[in-house]
Amino acid sequence: MVTGTLNVDILLDKMASELSTLLTHRQIDNPLVIGIRTGGIWIAERLHNALELDSPIGTLDISFYRDDFSQIGLNPKVQASQLPCPTEGRDIILVDDVIMSGRTIRAAMNELFDYGRPASVTLVTLLDLQRRELPIQADVYGGTLTLGPNQQIKLTGPEPLSLDIRQKD
Repeated sequence: MVTGTLNVDILLDKMASELSTLLTHRQIDNPLVIGIRTGGIWIAERLHNALELDSPIGTLDISFYRDDFSQIGLNPKVQASQLPCPTEGRDIILVDDVIMSGRTIRAAMNELFDYGRPASVTLVTLLDLQRRELPIQADVYGGTLTLGPNQQIKLTGPEPLSLDIRQKD
């Protein structure tokens, strides 16, 4: 459990190191980094720069793929997903800021596979809140955090990136 102040830069350094080792071990030399809007894009950009990758970054907006779409309605800030190249046969690094239930990642993978069948998907998240509803787990994460029942966490950015724990309204 991460307690006290959460230093995003320290978590990102740890993640970049672990991800570099993992990519070397898996013999992946030219992955396509894709961030899930919004916080995942900020994290993806930082990791992309730290790993000194050449390929451009992709973005996913999973609003239409959410399983609660009919209950909560459409996000008023929906934007188009942008993948800079085909995903078919590519090694993908899928990045989000926080993994909790696994539902956001499920939606992102559904959208991702609509674009083609990747060779592999490596999941990277800044924080793991360990409240799974689906059997999805990050390959690389910066830290874990346990929130109280009336707390939520919010990544703000992009400059500077910071994590704020807030009380729910």
